[in-house]
Amino acid sequence: MGITCQNGCFKLDAKNTSYLFSVIEDGYLAHVYFGKKIPDQNADYLLRLNEHPLPPPQGDRDRAVFLDHIPLEYPCMGIGDFREPCLQVLDKDGMSACDIRYVSHTIEKGKHKLPGLPATFGSENDCTTLTIHCADTHLNLEVQLLYTVFEDLDVITRSVRVVNHAKDAVTLRRVLSACVDFDGSGYDMITLHGAWARERHIIRTPVTPGTHAASSMRGESSHQDNPFLALLSRNATEDTGEVYGFNFVYSGNFLAQAEGCPYDKTRVVMGIHPQDFGWLLEEGESFVAPEVVMVYSDEGIGKMTRTFHDLYRNHLIRGEYKDKKRPILINNWEATYFDFDTDKLISIAREAAKSGIEMLVMDDGWFGNRNSDNCALGDWVVNEDKIKGGLKHLVDEVNKLGLKFGIWFEPEMISPDSDLYRAHPDWCIHIPGRQRTLCREQLVLDLSRKEVRDYVYDSVSKILSSANIEYVKWDMNRQLTDVGSASLPASRQRELWHRYVLGVYDLMERLVTDFPHLLLENCSGGGARFDPGMLYYSPQIWCSDDTDAMERLRIQHGTSMVYPVSAIGAHVSDVPNHTVGRVTPFATRGNVALSGTFGYELDITHIPQDDRDLIPQQVATYHKYNDLIRTGDLYRIGDLCRDSSYDCWSFVAKDKSEVLMTYVQVLGRANYQSRCVRLKGLQRDAVYVLEETGQEFSGAVLMQGGFPVTGVYGDFSSKLFHFVRKK
Repeated sequence: MGITCQNGCFKLDAKNTSYLFSVIEDGYLAHVYFGKKIPDQNADYLLRLNEHPLPPPQGDRDRAVFLDHIPLEYPCMGIGDFREPCLQVLDKDGMSACDIRYVSHTIEKGKHKLPGLPATFGSENDCTTLTIHCADTHLNLEVQLLYTVFEDLDVITRSVRVVNHAKDAVTLRRVLSACVDFDGSGYDMITLHGAWARERHIIRTPVTPGTHAASSMRGESSHQDNPFLALLSRNATEDTGEVYGFNFVYSGNFLAQAEGCPYDKTRVVMGIHPQDFGWLLEEGESFVAPEVVMVYSDEGIGKMTRTFHDLYRNHLIRGEYKDKKRPILINNWEATYFDFDTDKLISIAREAAKSGIEMLVMDDGWFGNRNSDNCALGDWVVNEDKIKGGLKHLVDEVNKLGLKFGIWFEPEMISPDSDLYRAHPDWCIHIPGRQRTLCREQLVLDLSRKEVRDYVYDSVSKILSSANIEYVKWDMNRQLTDVGSASLPASRQRELWHRYVLGVYDLMERLVTDFPHLLLENCSGGGARFDPGMLYYSPQIWCSDDTDAMERLRIQHGTSMVYPVSAIGAHVSDVPNHTVGRVTPFATRGNVALSGTFGYELDITHIPQDDRDLIPQQVATYHKYNDLIRTGDLYRIGDLCRDSSYDCWSFVAKDKSEVLMTYVQVLGRANYQSRCVRLKGLQRDAVYVLEETGQEFSGAVLMQGGFPVTGVYGDFSSKLFHFVRKK
């Protein structure tokens, strides 16, 4: 059993992890321990309550002092804990204090779904769930703290459900999903920051007194920040030290914050961003907060990464492609932009089929009068001036060439210059009387409204039902502004941020339910919605609009910190690269894209013949190694933050039987010997054979002494090395 309770002490045991908290006097829940597995059921002495003013009820005169000292498991607003709170409730009198106390608990095998929300899943054999029932008797409010332990992984998930049992409505002003108070200071924090075309760069900073946060108020998880935070010991490295990873299974506004607190404490909180959030809770209604995934590693950042990967591959990603190799696709966007027709697409498909590419994806520009990005979003009707003979004819012709067919949508958007907007100008998110803020000449549909969702879904499903379409790229190219809804009363307007995200989830759930064989890839101007919420609906996400191989090293490195490589949309594109203008070798572009879903974003009919000749080789390489890349353990060997001249990583089979190492020389070096890199994760006493040469190496020497990389010359060059364990 992964969860036990004795005398008010709760102990949650994952594979190598223990998490303890206790009911202390007066019903408060105090966090005791989170870290490497321990045998003790009760370690309450770690709270050191005798060092603080006496706990209630004896110390009522100093209750606020007491609450500002102890590590509360789920802190509330307004009762004396002046650190970051998780819960704030506005009552009928306009008061915002809340004070929850333990009432009861239940422990059960397995894990329940969160209604309307993405979440990890598991069977009775995988996990155990604890529900702590708390109450604020003054407000007649119930707060359920939900914990699930994945017993074969170092994973604990958390969520919160709030139920109003009072006759009067209350307004939730913040409902964060998790809090952990760490004893001690001296931690570092890792977050993933960036912007469009340079998403998820790793930032490591010391946690000092005050708050340090990653957050989004853009209506999506964003290019700028990712809903991930890792707290780690100052001496932690890729392979050593303690690391605590937190990831929010949500695709909207979020707050991920570490706070250096007085009295040598560090508080981590995560959840829906409380800024501009409100949720009216009538009598009998409940609100469920999205899930936070917590991962502990006692072997550095790399072990945390591999735990996240195993969890998401097995307990978050769903559907037909959960454990399946993805088709190699070619997308026409950077090949043609809006300038294409049936003949052009078939010519690309014909040449792609010769090289072993398996799918053609038709991107933006196939519908309405869409010949630029300033019109027609929402008018999901095939433009037969471009798609001559209709969509089914095009798809059938592509299928005859042996390729699958995919299509691009941007279902959440509406153009002011569209038939849909002219018919329903109130269907966009807007504030009446205020000028509507455009971005990319488009507005956002109000997906909190069922009639809008139904229109969108009907439009998309009609297209998908009209031909043999096997892939959808779902795009979202702007953030939310002027956040107001024509259908919500004033008392519920602040709910729109969250209701919008719930609307997106509803649409995607309908799509994958009605079209179970569809491969869905999410995209948001590139990687602005690369989060675990999206992975619940789509097994892959377009990583970034920047496809330059050198830029992708940092982007994919940071993305792999949390998200499995099988989910990282990565393509070989043309040069000079359309984003940064860099020219890199075709082989290196392929080797970098191989550590992802792998595909092409170029006009195969116009690239140099030497490059075209490499495509069948790259296709063969993908098929040879994809099972290993998709299911193996990732080990980061190079670190561009420490040495910007090279990058290196490897995929090791779960049974240690083989390893594929990728080496990328960013900048050539004068007057140097070969670079010796140390592999990781091998079987020490095994002998490994380098496939290319037949040379034999012990696992121990490859990891301790290293492997000399040769045959890599010049800037932006790269090479793959495949080692197989000798039988």
